Formats: sequence, C-alpha cells, structure tokens
Amino acid sequence: MDDSDFNPPTGAAQELATGLRRVLAPNPSPMTFRGTNTYLLGTDDLAVIDPGPDHPGHMAALLAAIGGARVTQIIVTHAHVDHSALAARLSRALDAPVSAFGDAQAGRSAVMTRLASAGFTGGGEGIDHSFAPDVTLANGARITGGFGALKVLHTPGHMGNHICLAWGDQVFTGDHVMGWASSLVSPPDGDLGDFMASCARLRTIPATRYHSGHGAPIDAPLARLDWLIAHREARTAQILSLLGDGAATPAQLTAAIYTEVPAELRPAAERNVIAHLVDLHCKNMVTAAPALASDAVFSLAT
Repeated sequence: MDDSDFNPPTGAAQELATGLRRVLAPNPSPMTFRGTNTYLLGTDDLAVIDPGPDHPGHMAALLAAIGGARVTQIIVTHAHVDHSALAARLSRALDAPVSAFGDAQAGRSAVMTRLASAGFTGGGEGIDHSFAPDVTLANGARITGGFGALKVLHTPGHMGNHICLAWGDQVFTGDHVMGWASSLVSPPDGDLGDFMASCARLRTIPATRYHSGHGAPIDAPLARLDWLIAHREARTAQILSLLGDGAATPAQLTAAIYTEVPAELRPAAERNVIAHLVDLHCKNMVTAAPALASDAVFSLAT
C-alpha cells in the first residue's frame, strides 16, 4: 500500500466521516511517518483517541478543534510516547478521564515478562513508563457516549497494552495495522506470537475501514491484514533459511535481509528480526548462545 500522497496539514482538524475528525501531530519521523493521528469522535460529546505527543502546538490544535464541545473520554491505544504522552495534560485541561488497557507493562505476555525479568531490554522505542490511565479497559468492554459506541479489542503484539477500537464498521487500529509500513514488534514490550494472534482476531471483526495511528485510512482491511500475516510468515522463513547456512547474530541477519533499508531504519529492522528469533526460540526451532539476548548467536535447533 502506497501512502506517499498522504500529507495532510499539521494541526488542522480534517473530517473523515460524520462525527469523525483527524488532527495530525507535528512529530514526523522515520518511525511515525507524517506524525501521529489524533482522532476526535463525536460532535457535542467527544471521545479523543490517542492524544499524541506532549507538544504544545498539538495541545493548542486539539483544544481549538474541540472548541466548546464536551470531552467525556480520552482513550489511549498503547503507551508509546507518540500516542500517550499528552494524555495527562489534556485530561487536566478538559477534566476528562484517561482510559487504556493499562500501564506500559500491562498485557505483557508471560514469555516477555520472563525475558524482561532476566534483563532482556528493548530498543528504545519511546515507552511511556509514567503512563497511568484513570480507567482500565478490559477486552470486550464497551464505551458509550454521544459519539456512539466503541468496543475494546485487546490486540497485543506491537505492545502488550495495545488495543483497537471498533466503531460500527470502522476500527481504530493504533499501530497494529498501518498502511504505510508494517508494525514494529520489539521484545520484551512487543511479542510476535501475540501480534500474529491479534491479526487473526482482527480478521474476525467485520470492518470496511481502518483508521491507524499513522498514515491514511485503510479501505481494504482484510487485504492489509493478509499482507501483514504473509509478510511476517515470509520473514520467518527467510530467517530460518539464512540460519540453515550457519549461526548468526541478529545484526548479521538484519544486514543480510534488509539490504535496501536506510541507515536510520536499520535499528528498527533489527528489533523486528529479534522478535522473530525470540518467537522461534519459544517454539524450540532455534537455539541462542550463550543465552537468549539481543546480541546472542542463533542457530537452528537440532
């Protein structure tokens, strides 16, 4: 999917559907594309989905777009700073509660919890360790208001506390499904096994359009999910094939696989390779020496 023509003005509230507007935050980067999409749902009674980065310009743009409307919900899809950092300030300004699945460690799989306890570290993806929602949302919960009804779908993978939100036949997918790139999965905060299971779950949710955390709306949701699943399966096969030629570190595998990736995206690419290797290790398909770590030497299991 080519989102190269997606370049909306920063800070302007753009109507996407009746009762739905998007405000683009001023935080473009190789990892955030044009910036974070903050969604304003409703007209007089609003829900704010993913407040975005703690940036004064974005705060001002959101307050201007909200105007005299009443915000009753501030919902965060996951605790990365480009999605959650503004939540506390916006909550204080609007006297509205912040809702999410939980803090930055909520929803972390048992495998990733063990890895984190053993000292396995992430790649510096901007975890919002101070994030603390006022309201904890359970999988399957319904959020209602003048904006309609939202159903909470716990979709761990990109991050343990990641949720998607179904709104009629449309779904807000955070960073789990995006049109411009595949989602980053970086252990111990991200879990590839969880990611694939969440993709399978989303396939069962009827939808005509996805609204992602970055990039343009996705008007062929099932096709995009099928691409994501096939992309990850192909990457796993590629890693296994390379390991068939001999043991290698994640850095060596990344260099062999991502030959066309710009230097600024190489660290993220390596984190994705590590996610595949951890998943394969959990399935007893590879071994890690001297122990499972981001700089271990991986080999095919015998």
